[in-house]
Amino acid sequence: MRLKACLVLGALLVAAPLCEPAFAATPPNQPADGPGGVGNRSLSIVKRALGRPSAATFVFYSAGAAPAEGRPVVVFLHAWGAPNPQPYGAWIDHLARAGYLVLFPRFQEVNRTRPADATGNAEKLVKVALAELESDPDAKPDPKRVALIGHLAGAPIAANLAADADSTGLPVPRLVFAIMPGGIASDAKSRGVVLRDLSKIPSETLVITVIGDRDARAADLAAKRLLREASGVAPERKLFIRALSDDHGFPSLTATLTSPGAVDTAYDGGAIKLPPEPPKDPKQPPTPFKWSADMSLTGEQTTLLAQLNNSRADSLDYLAYWKTFDLAAAAAFGGDATTLKANPRLSDMERWSDGWPVKRLVVETPRAAPAAAHAPAPTPAAATQPKPKPVRRP
Repeated sequence: MRLKACLVLGALLVAAPLCEPAFAATPPNQPADGPGGVGNRSLSIVKRALGRPSAATFVFYSAGAAPAEGRPVVVFLHAWGAPNPQPYGAWIDHLARAGYLVLFPRFQEVNRTRPADATGNAEKLVKVALAELESDPDAKPDPKRVALIGHLAGAPIAANLAADADSTGLPVPRLVFAIMPGGIASDAKSRGVVLRDLSKIPSETLVITVIGDRDARAADLAAKRLLREASGVAPERKLFIRALSDDHGFPSLTATLTSPGAVDTAYDGGAIKLPPEPPKDPKQPPTPFKWSADMSLTGEQTTLLAQLNNSRADSLDYLAYWKTFDLAAAAAFGGDATTLKANPRLSDMERWSDGWPVKRLVVETPRAAPAAAHAPAPTPAAATQPKPKPVRRP
């Protein structure tokens, strides 16, 4: 036995130098430039707030005078319970460095705002902000290049803003980018964001929904509902995109509902000075406040909010969300939006450090709604021919 143990130990000692540590493949880094890229890190970003503490819009753009044509505008509509831009800070920073004027309307006071009122709040905030920034030579929004990004409950609100643009006097958005959509009320009396008539979304708008493959059923149904009800937009101007999780290396890529979050503490709304509340008129009676249950967060929303506040930017952000939006905005603002799906860069997620390809995005064009079946119209002769009288039988 002693001799056998010595032989085994000797074999292990001989083999040990031949064994080398195994390292997991790492995911792709953020591109240096271009869609989803790092951009110009030397730029300083202006962070402002318009309105008042209870109804504010955060504004972000790169310092310096705007181009002669103005800055393209991104209206970023947050998830329910996330009125602080910090959980989306890395994405907002990317957009600002890419030349966008980013508006982040805080359409919700947590525990004081009903989901049914969120769309109207967002419309008012965006309209006031655009009017105030119109004459600002540094901000200078370009109303012909407006895109809407909505996350979770912000996605149906983005669709509503697009549908209401004509009636509210807002610029017609060229792009609606609805990511992980949710929080849609089943009817006008149910909890959630009530959809407006999405058939009014202008035909020139590009509508894209993006979901992940984790916890995907609700987002899948909501995404397809938004695309289906935007019936005024041709199918070739709509895309349904699914990001796939990939655990080939470490850290793994997990496409959850909160994976579009990318915390950057430099974008903490609490550190941005808000204009003071206007003085109240002592003769004006206070507005009565009526609490309702849908003002508070559900347990699921609280969990999602905690996950969102702990999200960090990774390859899904750079390549599935940021890059996809950048390519879509370029197509919607200046190119041919109908060719976006054919762009090979759209679905490409690059490679792990060992050369293995990251799972590509699934990109689909939704099918056109089938035409309603109609009974053939009667011929003129049949329409005028008298009906035969029934024969009475004995």
